[in-house]
Amino acid sequence: MKLTTQRDELVSKLSIVSRAVSTRAATQALSGILLTASGGRVLLSASDGDLGLRTELDAEIDGDGAMLLPGRLIAELARSLGDAKVEIESRDAERDVEIRSGESNFHLRILPAEDFPKLPDEAAEPLKIPAAALNETMNLVVRAASRDDMRPVLTGVLVNAAGREMTMVATDSYRLAVKRTELETEIGGEIEANIPARALRELGRVLSTEELEEVSVSLLPNQAVFKAGSLTLNTRLIDGQFPNFKQLLPESFEHDVRLARDDFLEVTRRVSQLAQRNAPLRLSFAEGELKVSASTPDVGDAEETMPVAFDGEPLEIGFNPEFLRDGIESIEGKETMLRLISPLRPGLLQPVDNEDFRYLVMPIRLNV
Repeated sequence: MKLTTQRDELVSKLSIVSRAVSTRAATQALSGILLTASGGRVLLSASDGDLGLRTELDAEIDGDGAMLLPGRLIAELARSLGDAKVEIESRDAERDVEIRSGESNFHLRILPAEDFPKLPDEAAEPLKIPAAALNETMNLVVRAASRDDMRPVLTGVLVNAAGREMTMVATDSYRLAVKRTELETEIGGEIEANIPARALRELGRVLSTEELEEVSVSLLPNQAVFKAGSLTLNTRLIDGQFPNFKQLLPESFEHDVRLARDDFLEVTRRVSQLAQRNAPLRLSFAEGELKVSASTPDVGDAEETMPVAFDGEPLEIGFNPEFLRDGIESIEGKETMLRLISPLRPGLLQPVDNEDFRYLVMPIRLNV
């Protein structure tokens, strides 16, 4: 098998699939990238056992076959090549692959291709979701998913979709993000699955760089398969009962405070610089104003005041600076609504004019 491709094309496609290469797998094959030539197409594939990525490589082909190349090494090697054209040829007798580019010549030992797992294909009739709506919804909620493997069910995003409506939910038990999206077209079925946030982040990387109209989604036993342009992503689904998010959202609030979104975000960013070592960001509400402050022993302190439409008894509440910042950034529009109950009850961020996106964040108990 021999193929000829462009260096930039090879680098681009290797950078996509190499994100699924395992760095600590017991099975050596999971550390490789499978190159397959068949039927006039060249596919690059990688899998760490939980996440799989496949994409098509634009190349001229001479002969069919498959070779499993050391993943990290081939990706780094491709980036270092100096010539625009790259030739890759398998040498069966030597059990290696020859890579030629300009005056450069490399020989890489191949891994046993038969040990590479078979990646699932999409269903015969996959569901179709508009790409822009899918990407926007994922980006708003995925940051609230947990990165702690001690509670696997919280490392995913609960996806519910049917007809022309889609809802995604994520929580790490300290914050909760819920996004409801009206779709332009019907998806052609139903989806209810807890999909790993990591997989959705990888899908989002592709959707953010390519202009696609729709994404195909197939739910298989214990697997989800996404087809986005030339990329196919498969991921294991997360077992376990996802929290009932509707029970976590308070039914009523004592204060609905409208804030200029950009001003609130900038003040939060500035003052948060002095909220180090897990120090909280203090929000002190009084008649007509909000004081945002932070203090870290042996580092310093900061405070800034901004006008707000607040009335009633003064209220002071503390939040994790990063979590609060993430919530404000997720709100679109000139204003954001901050809904509060008491210093020890969670606060809710949402757009002023609708509840399609809601971001609930737990408070931090403040020391007087």
